[in-house]
Parts: sequence; structure tokens; C-alpha cells
Amino acid sequence: MTRPVETPLVQTLPATVPFVGPEAIERRRAQIFKARIGANESVFGPSPRVLQVLRDASAEAWMYGDPESYELREALAAGIGCAREAVVIGEGIDALLGYAVRLYVGAGDHVVTSDGAYPTFNYHVAGYGGSLIKVPYRDDKEDIEGLLAAAEASKAKMIYLSNPDNPMGSWHEASVIEDMIARLPFGCMLLLDEAYVEFAPDGAVPNLSLDDPRVIRMRTFSKAYGMAGLRVGYAYGEGQVIRGFEKIRNHFGMNRLSQAAALAAINDPAWLDDIRRLVAASCSRIGQIARDNGFSPLPSATNFVTMDCGADAGFARAVLQALEDRDVFVRMPFAAPGNRCIRITAAPDGEIDRFAEALPGAIKAAKAIG
Repeated sequence: MTRPVETPLVQTLPATVPFVGPEAIERRRAQIFKARIGANESVFGPSPRVLQVLRDASAEAWMYGDPESYELREALAAGIGCAREAVVIGEGIDALLGYAVRLYVGAGDHVVTSDGAYPTFNYHVAGYGGSLIKVPYRDDKEDIEGLLAAAEASKAKMIYLSNPDNPMGSWHEASVIEDMIARLPFGCMLLLDEAYVEFAPDGAVPNLSLDDPRVIRMRTFSKAYGMAGLRVGYAYGEGQVIRGFEKIRNHFGMNRLSQAAALAAINDPAWLDDIRRLVAASCSRIGQIARDNGFSPLPSATNFVTMDCGADAGFARAVLQALEDRDVFVRMPFAAPGNRCIRITAAPDGEIDRFAEALPGAIKAAKAIG
């Protein structure tokens, strides 16, 4: 019996998941986490209106979703102030990143990102044969000057940037992003990941022309809207660029319930305001817990707080493991200098209480190892 032969490119790739999910850790431990505050999900959940729509729409689960996501695109376009044709829906930003890379990155093409930024993007670049160039963070922010310099030197096809940033929670002012775009090297485009834009402070969201074909902006319902499990993201930009997604996207990738839920979320702005307040209060409390335990919380424009553990990556990893041993799931940045930190997602008081109770013992256990 002959085993099918993978393509030469695929044979070079590892069979790994970019993130180890909390479920995998729970299976390994045979124990459910008491606090799941590491994946930047909205632990506060979706709005009651969304939940009701999901209940009502469940009887229609036998039907495919609208392959054009017409109503959802109409609503999003109205909020953005653009034509429906300038918006594309995808299975979360993860899928949209993959589509964008497939559209523009061929074998050997250079792509620039930050070392330690969202790893799923790197996964897609490798999957299509691109050559990834990583630029270290500077002062816990993505280094705009470094990214531009690397793109210029390598004649890169694409730069990936998240603003606000994951995993550090930092952000650049809108004027910095606008200046970056004005200075993009010839033939280079910017994928601007705005997954946390709903939490961004005033002055951090650029006002960009939709006529610029060099920029694709990506947003999601996974964070502020509390719908990570439903996988709804969208990208928007210049009309012809967005039209290109129709050539390769999974036209039946969006299920009917997800489309209905996202539309309901857009139509419930009061819930979004409530979530912003809850997240701000939770992040403030997490920051105080960090200080109470000798850690330093970094400023955050997201729904999580990254806290400097005050030592090296080994110590941060030991703290993370000790929290896991105490049934608290958190994560940490995986590249220096961010890997001196751990990252805690905003959540209702019960989950943060468990974190606050577990952290002193986790620190003591980590110090005992070192």
C-alpha cells in the first residue's frame, strides 16, 4: 500500500497547533480549570440579545449560511462608512489572515512581522512558502521603524502589525500608524490587525482612506463582543483588493448562526458599552493584584493585562505552571523581551478572585524552583 506523498513544502512544516488550547491542558491534567483567563476571550460572554438570536436561529441550522453574508456586510459597511463591496467576512481574523497571505505571498516572498506577535500569521506565511522576517519589540511595543527598515531591506511584500497589540497590550497613536502607511516601501502592503480596537483609547485608531490599496484592516467579534466560539471576523479596505478575497475564500465557511449572532451584536451597542466598563474595571483590579505581589502591570489597550514578573522567562514560565497547578489558566508571551511576563484576561470577579488567591502561592513555588 502506497502512502500519498505530501508536497515538498508541506513536508517541511511541523504538524503543530499555533496555540495549545486550554482544553488540551485540561485533558492532560484530567482536571478542569477553575479560572480560564488566558485566551483573551470575553469571559463576560455575548449580549443577552445575541443569546436569544442564537436560540431562535438554531432551528435554521439545517441551512447553509448566506455565502455573501449580505446583511452582515451591509450593517458593517454602514458603521464603517463604506460600500458593502469593501467588506469581507471570514472565520475569524485567523482565516482572513490566511486568505490575505494566499492572495499576495508566493514561495520565497519576504514578509515582515514582530518577533513574538500573533503566531497564527506566521503559520500561514510558512504554509504558503513565504520567508518570514521578525523584528524584536522595542519598549514593549512593536517597533515601527524596525518593521519599515526590514521591509525596505528585504523588499517585503507584506508587513503584519496589530494595534492595539497582542501579547503586550501596548498601542501606537493613530498618527504613528498613518505615518507608517505613508512610508511603506514600494510594493509592500500592511495587514493591520485591529482585534482589540473596541478597547483602544482615544487617538489610537487611525482615520485611513479606503482608496489606499496597500492597507487591509481586520477586526473580529471574538473579543469585545464575546463570540470567540462562533468565529466571525471581517476585513475591509479598497474595493478591488477586498474583491480579491472572493477568488479564494471559503464561501460557505460562515455558518448561519454566526451570521445572525454577529448582526445582533452590532445592533446592541449598549452591551458593548457595558463590556468596555467591565473590562476597564477588571483590568484595573488585575493591575492592583500584580502590584500587590511585586509584579509590574504594563499599560493595556486590550481586554487583558500583561504583567512583568521582574525576572527572566524561566521564572515567568514557572509562575504560569504553578498557576496551572492551582487550576488557573493564563498565558505568557513566547519571545523575548515579552517572555519575562504573564498575561491575564479581564473576567468577572469570581475568576479574578481565584487568580488573586492563587498568585502568591504560585510566586512562592516559582521562587523555590529557581
